[in-house]
This record gives sequence, C-alpha cells and structure tokens, in this order.
Amino acid sequence: MIQLKGIAASDGIAIAKAYRLVQPDLTFTKITIQDIDAEQQRLVAALEKTEEELAAIQRLTHEKLGEEEAAIFGAHLLVVKDPELIGPIKQKIADEAVNAEYALSEISAMFVSLFENMDDEYMSERAADIKDVSNRVLAHLLGVHIPNPSKISEQVIIVANDLTPSETAQLDRNFVLGFTTDIGGRTSHSAIMARSLEIPAVVGTGTATTSIQDGDLLIVDGLTGDVLVNPAENVVATYRKKVENFTVQQAEWATLLHGKTISKDGVQVELAANIGSPNDLEGVLRHGGEGIGLYRTEFLYMGRENLPSEDEQFTAYKMVLEGMEGKAVVIRTLDIGGDKNLPYLPLQDEMNPFLGHRAIRLCLDHQDIFRTQLRALLRASNYGNLKIMFPMIATLQEFRDAKGILLEEKENLLAKGVAVSEQIEIGIMVEIPSTAVMADIFAKEVDFFSIGTNDLIQYTMAADRMNEKVSYLYQPYNPAILRLVKIVIDAAHKEKKWAGMCGEMAGDEYAVPLLLGLGLDEFSMSATSILKTRSLIKKLAVADMQALATEALQLATSDEVFDKVKQAVN
Repeated sequence: MIQLKGIAASDGIAIAKAYRLVQPDLTFTKITIQDIDAEQQRLVAALEKTEEELAAIQRLTHEKLGEEEAAIFGAHLLVVKDPELIGPIKQKIADEAVNAEYALSEISAMFVSLFENMDDEYMSERAADIKDVSNRVLAHLLGVHIPNPSKISEQVIIVANDLTPSETAQLDRNFVLGFTTDIGGRTSHSAIMARSLEIPAVVGTGTATTSIQDGDLLIVDGLTGDVLVNPAENVVATYRKKVENFTVQQAEWATLLHGKTISKDGVQVELAANIGSPNDLEGVLRHGGEGIGLYRTEFLYMGRENLPSEDEQFTAYKMVLEGMEGKAVVIRTLDIGGDKNLPYLPLQDEMNPFLGHRAIRLCLDHQDIFRTQLRALLRASNYGNLKIMFPMIATLQEFRDAKGILLEEKENLLAKGVAVSEQIEIGIMVEIPSTAVMADIFAKEVDFFSIGTNDLIQYTMAADRMNEKVSYLYQPYNPAILRLVKIVIDAAHKEKKWAGMCGEMAGDEYAVPLLLGLGLDEFSMSATSILKTRSLIKKLAVADMQALATEALQLATSDEVFDKVKQAVN
C-alpha cells in the first residue's frame, strides 16, 4: 500500500478505482508519404472526430453549467472548421509529401506563434484555442486516447495534475466519486469545484499522477487529506465503516436544515453561501443557507466572447434575489484581473497582476463597464434584499468614488421612472492589510465589511497562495491574521455596523471557534459547509470562545494557535 498526503479540500471519503485524467504522449515522427489523397483523408477523418467530440462536450457543458460556460467550446468548434487553418495543412501535405501529423503540427505552431505575438489580448488568447484543438486532432491521427471524463460510465476516482474548468464541467457525480491532484490548495479552482459538486477531494499531493496507475484501488479521505493506493482488505473495511459514520453525521446535520444558527449560550450568527451563478441557488437552499454572502459576478463575464449586456446581468441578479426570498444577498461588483482575465478586454501584461490593475481599480478606469453593472444591480434591487460590495478597496477615496458612481446611476434611473430600492446597503471587501488597519475610518462610511481572507492572507504574508513553494505561508490561524480580523470586527461594531467573512476561513472548522470568539456576525462559505458549521456552532459557547480568541491573539505562531483551538474544541 502507498499512502500519499495532501490537502483535505472537500469533505467525505471515496473508495473506487483510479481514472487517470492525464494527457497522452503526442510525439510523432516526420514521414514522407506516397499517397497524398489518402493522407489528406486521414486528416479530414481526424477533424470530423474532433468536431463530434467538441460538439458533445459543448452540449454537456450547456446542460450542466449554462450557455456562457459552453461558449469556450463554440470557439473550439470554429477553429476545427476554419478553412484558413485547415487549408494550409492540406496544402503542406500535398506540397511536401509529409504525413498529416507533421503538417498539422507545423501549421498550427505557426498560427499559435502568430496569435501569441499580437498586441490584442483577445487575439492572443485564440492561441490557446488552436493548441487545444490541434492536440485533439493530433491524438486522433495517432490513434491515442484522450481521456474524456464525460464518458466515464463506472464509479471512479479522478487522478490528475490539476482539473481545468472544462474537465470539471464534464464530471458526472453519479460516476465520479472523488478526485485527487498533484497541485492545488483549499482555495484553488479544483478544490472549490469539488465542494460545489459535493465529492471528496484531496489536492496538492505532489505525486498522485506518478504514484497511481489506471485501475488502482484508491481511498480518498477528504476529511484528513490522505490518499491510500491499493490498500489491504482490512484497511478498506475500516474506511467503509468511516463512510457509514460520515453518512450518519450528514443525516444529523440535515436535521438542522431549517433552524437558525445559535451558539450553545444563545448568540445568533448568520451562515451564508458563496456562489458564482444563479445555478448555485439550489445548493444554497438545500444546505440551509441563511443568505448569500458573496455572489462572484465575474463568472457572468467569463467563458464568452463579449461583455454581458445590462439586461443579461439584470436577469441573473433578479433570479438570485427572488430565489432567496428576502434573505440578504451580497453581490460583489466585477473582480477581474489577477488570475481572472477576459479575452475580449485587452489588458496590459503586468509583472504582478495580483497587485495590479484589477477589481475596483479596473472598474473605476472602465466606467462604461462599471456603470452597466451598477444599473443592472440597481434595477434588480426591488426583487430582494440586495447588498452591494466593492472588491479590492485600498483607500477611502476609492470607496467614495465607487459609491459616487453608484449614486449617480441611481439618480439617473429614478429620473427615468425606474424603481430602485431605498434599502440597499453598500459595503466593501477587506482583503488588503492597509484597509484592515484603517477599518475604524472606513466604518464611518461603509454599511458593512466582508473580510476576504483568501487575499488578505496572501497579501499580509507576501506569499502567492497558488505558488506551491510558499503555500506553507497560507496561514489562516496566524496571530497576525487574527489581529487584523479583530481590528475589522471591532471597528464595525463600534459604528454599529456588521462584519462578515467570505473567504475559505469562514468555513474552516478550526477557524470558526476563533471567529465566533472575535465577534464575527456573518460566515459565508461553500454551501456544502453550512450545516456542518451550524452543528459546530451549536456546540460552542461564545463566552468560552471569546476567552480562547483572546489567548490566541497573544500566541506566537500559527501552529500554536491551531493546537490551542484543537485542544479547546475536541
């Protein structure tokens, strides 16, 4: 038996055979061919197979995730049928009497280089489409199987270096029981998607793809971060018992579905959910969400070839507000930049995009985009309990400028006779240390704070949370982070405002006791973590957690804080 250790990214235990989602070897040899017509026909057959494959993936993605997410495969289908790409490949086969693999590789490489060197960001992004499509065609020419997760028809555990959005979109929860990856952390895309799909996951093992073969029996323990490869029968039996126990635990949590979140000593807090689209609403309600603490609107803008219209956005926001039936919905304005770019919005390359022209900075510079979103939000405000949140606020002037634009658009709509709610709260994400330190000043002007710990931690620790070499510095329990959180919460309460948290820390079972003790009002997390967190809070007395938090703030290291919490709550 081999045991791998990674990061527990999504609760639960899965036991099944391994399915390696690893790209195949696409190397080939240049060959001089005799029958040009036959070689060109080989190319045509490979193109047809690729087109069928992409069309199937597009249909599946549309059914599961919607039109916007399926748009990327529409772009791929355009590439595979593009005569300006296919024609030169056929011509090269004829002119040089070379095999289709070589002609495809040479012509596609030329186009990739051409597009990558264009100044236009949208055009340079097309290089990635050409690469993906040419690799699919090449695989068909070589007779090599490209793993297709949408065709999995037996229960398996996915093994991959990482999972891309397109791969994740094809996963069928009836057959994919869990997954493990070489890279990633709790805040990586694959981890967040695992929690949305409600399947166990362990990420960041480092060696999953090199240690595991297709068909190996795996146990993925999303509770502890362990991956067992070809375990003995007695080990499997032990884990099957753990699965039964976890199922019983989930049944217990389900009894809390319609209850409020109240501590052992009677203090009530709110448990909300983070979502990316209206499609996520069903999961929020199914898991007892008391509101939406973060609606990431950037997903409306991604996976498409143009900006969403005001009406498109209005419809999406209205759907969420109505679906929550009066419960609070915090909608974050566009947070693009860093690791999230739009191919149709050319942005200059930056040395450090996470600290660059992104989020509110970009919106204030592109007011046409910003104002369109704000109008859609204001129009939707009458259909529910809307709270608008600006991301990446670093200075008070940024908040004032953003709020000023919002109020201008509100006045313009009212002047046209468009109804707008008068109850909209306007707040900010606290994800920059300078903002946390100045929270007492901000609290006089904002209606609420929502602490974005994913970024706050990486900026405070000066450590990119996606960089494996410094991932050890992603420390939610570090006393420096806890002190910043306390500053923000205390500042809000002094001005009789509320403070929430929408980073992954809000659903962390060892951070929740500390946050409860620090006085956090709203915890927003993956929907699948809500009932588990409600159960935990019911067993904790706020008075005890206040003492625990006070002690933790005086400790020296993250490990000391973690050990102290573990002793206190176990």
